[in-house]
Amino acid sequence: MNNEAPDALTLPDARPAGLVHRLTPAAALPFVQLARFDRPIGWQLLLAPCWQSAALAGLADRTGPNLSHLVLFLIGAIAMRGAGSTYNDILDRSLDAGVERTRGRPLPSGRVSVRAALAFMLAAAFVGLAVLLCFNPFTIGLGAGSLGIVAIYPLMKRVTSWPQAVLGLAFSWGALMGWAGRYGALAPPALALYASAFCWTIGYDTIYALQDARDDAIVGIKSTARLFGAQVRLGVGLFYLGAAAAAWFALRLAGAGAIAQFGLIGFCLHLVWQLRQVDGATPATALKLFRSNRNAGLILFAGIAADGWTAQYLG
Repeated sequence: MNNEAPDALTLPDARPAGLVHRLTPAAALPFVQLARFDRPIGWQLLLAPCWQSAALAGLADRTGPNLSHLVLFLIGAIAMRGAGSTYNDILDRSLDAGVERTRGRPLPSGRVSVRAALAFMLAAAFVGLAVLLCFNPFTIGLGAGSLGIVAIYPLMKRVTSWPQAVLGLAFSWGALMGWAGRYGALAPPALALYASAFCWTIGYDTIYALQDARDDAIVGIKSTARLFGAQVRLGVGLFYLGAAAAAWFALRLAGAGAIAQFGLIGFCLHLVWQLRQVDGATPATALKLFRSNRNAGLILFAGIAADGWTAQYLG
């Protein structure tokens, strides 16, 4: 058990009272922080499009999502989020040292060496590869195709005000994977869901970037939060509108019924709730709104999955 003072061990956006943190030995804590295991919202948001896509594929043939695929996507999301976060921290260690919220991370604070971080990243990536190899050849190739986007994402905040768009391309990839895992090919419903997840990611990551807007300006990190400035609610709102419209189109293409549509309504209401609090949000409020997107993603998934299971059992 960890017996050190919480202030010395936790990061500003972590949950110090969480079970992972309380049960992690002090020597392992820096690696837990590298992988963001103490901040599960990252893998939860990476997982959401995967589960939504698996549910959409099950809805299309009226059988519901493949449960084994849901488990595989869960393991893969946790592993690949860990690998991706470690890669991001390796590249950003100098920038992180200049931002109040991130200067305590394992690499800029010197608690983990670059060599140890690289070894940890490779181990997590190997777990992700093992999960990917459980799928059909098309899905394996599709999953490998995301690595190029993942590789360039950490560099984008240095050269463009739209790093959130590059993150959207990467974090939304699961919207293609769930469908491909079922059918060994892509189709318009999966592409529409990918567009929805892409817009959703830009919106919620803009909210996340509000936490660091002041320090980002000092160290030269670009973001849509800085780009939108006083119009941040309008900017986020337009992308959330795009997410809702594309999700509706995906459901229509897949032949969704009333239950899936109710899930979409719940998803939209959650996004509206977020938008009402964006203007003038403090860092704490921005983090709360960002984290709440886990619930938004689960609401949409639950509606689609329930529609598919209902169609299966009621004929």
